[in-house]
Amino acid sequence: MVLSWIWTLMVLLSILCALFQGTGGALAGAAMQGAQAGVTLAISMAGSICLWSGAGKLMERVGITAMLSRLLRPLLHRVFPSTKKDPILAGNLSANICANFLGLGNAATPMGIRAAKGMNKDGAATNELCRLIVLNTASIQLIPANVAAVRGSLGCAAPFDILPAVWITSLLSAGLGVAAAWLLGKVWPK
Repeated sequence: MVLSWIWTLMVLLSILCALFQGTGGALAGAAMQGAQAGVTLAISMAGSICLWSGAGKLMERVGITAMLSRLLRPLLHRVFPSTKKDPILAGNLSANICANFLGLGNAATPMGIRAAKGMNKDGAATNELCRLIVLNTASIQLIPANVAAVRGSLGCAAPFDILPAVWITSLLSAGLGVAAAWLLGKVWPK
């Protein structure tokens, strides 16, 4: 609700400034050009998102997700102790983490929501749920597929040349985020 008011205020201020400076025509042209660029970007990314979402669904159906869940079990049990009692939650979490590894935030979202619902039994934000949100926000990405798709659609000759930077920053941000959530969970237990 607050963001919608902030957005509305920003748009109104932009219109007022453009009218005051006599650049209303330039503002209208920029708004139309931005809208067109947004639609073009969305259409160019749709193929990549469909491909990787389908690959994620296929991984789930052939059992790769279950195998990855077993592989990730020691880490999941340590970071999310409730996965010891709930194999469905462990499966959703591992699928979410694997989709984030592939840089598929859009494909990871439904699995993350299912995992969050599995953790949120009493309607309160538990420490585990906070760690999940932090881990999803600062996800570790091995293959940043969505970013590469955007770079490719904008004409980049080597869209994956950012891999070392993505690996370092995603490992650092996710590690520091989970550590901070863990420490804050110790300070304010829930």
